[in-house]
Amino acid sequence: MTIKEIFAEMQKRMDANPGKLGGIKAVFQFEISGADPGNYFVAIGDGSAKVNEGASVSPNVTVTMASNDFADMVEGRLDSVAAFMGGKLKVKGDTMLAMQLQSLLK
Repeated sequence: MTIKEIFAEMQKRMDANPGKLGGIKAVFQFEISGADPGNYFVAIGDGSAKVNEGASVSPNVTVTMASNDFADMVEGRLDSVAAFMGGKLKVKGDTMLAMQLQSLLK
């Protein structure tokens, strides 16, 4: 699955479960490097979410990761805590929001 496909799937999952988005108002920036690089941001507010390609001007959380590690994490082959502790996942900003994002994507 490409990074672009992962973010398209992310949009589908959030559209299918809008109840999980209640009470969250934040922008999550993803800076993906490596073989399949890209910048994406997810804006959540008012019970809906929108995935956008590019950079947000004011993200609450920035997640930086290599494309192969990001794909492994999304597909369940890499634990997010292990990725963070091992330096494969870097989070800048509100880490509590970053932890909420994981539950939204399942």
